[in-house]
Amino acid sequence: MNIHSFAKIVKSPQKITSKDTEAIHTIISEYPYFQTARAVYLKGLKNNESYRYNSELKVTAAHTTDRAVLFNFITSTQFNEVSADKPIALHQQILGKINSGKPSEVKENFTIGEPLTFTKKETHSFNEWLQLGSQKKIDRSSDQKKEIDKTSIIDKFIKQNPKISKVSKTDEKKEILLNEKQDSYLMTETLAKVYLEQNKYENAIKAYKILSLKYPEKSGFFADQIKRIRTLQNK
Repeated sequence: MNIHSFAKIVKSPQKITSKDTEAIHTIISEYPYFQTARAVYLKGLKNNESYRYNSELKVTAAHTTDRAVLFNFITSTQFNEVSADKPIALHQQILGKINSGKPSEVKENFTIGEPLTFTKKETHSFNEWLQLGSQKKIDRSSDQKKEIDKTSIIDKFIKQNPKISKVSKTDEKKEILLNEKQDSYLMTETLAKVYLEQNKYENAIKAYKILSLKYPEKSGFFADQIKRIRTLQNK
């Protein structure tokens, strides 16, 4: 790929083809910190609904100086716009044949591996998705020192003999309601999918339960999702 071809793709990323995407992947292999190339590569994977998109999003975030810029890009209209002459993905063609002539029987379903789509209001969901990539290695060299510190803290606590005030039931209820309200505000279907992609099944189930209360008109769909997750857990 020459400079002229690359500049053309950057100008109109919605028209990127699978061939262009692979060519840009070659560029990234040689220049891993070429952020513009990584951004365009993401767009190519998204256009082709590649299973590699979700994992590549984390890799791109790791190579990006400012993740806020990356978030603004993947939630922009330009990024989510698809060319009119884009070919229909293979799995969509198969579903189309299965459901042809029976539009009323088509049901929504979660498909693990599909590109995650975030909106401008879903910074929490985006941060949750990147969480697994920022795990730190456990340092056990200071374990012995920590044990000594714990003993000192316990001894000091006993010596001071502090009185613990009783927490009222009213305060407990207020805290529970506050947490539920916050969970409800932050909860989106994308976040539920994020938990599912990360195999956090209990979190995904909780997410769909909250969504069921938040959007009662879709409670039947969310109940089906929970059943499918339970099936995954049993397997």
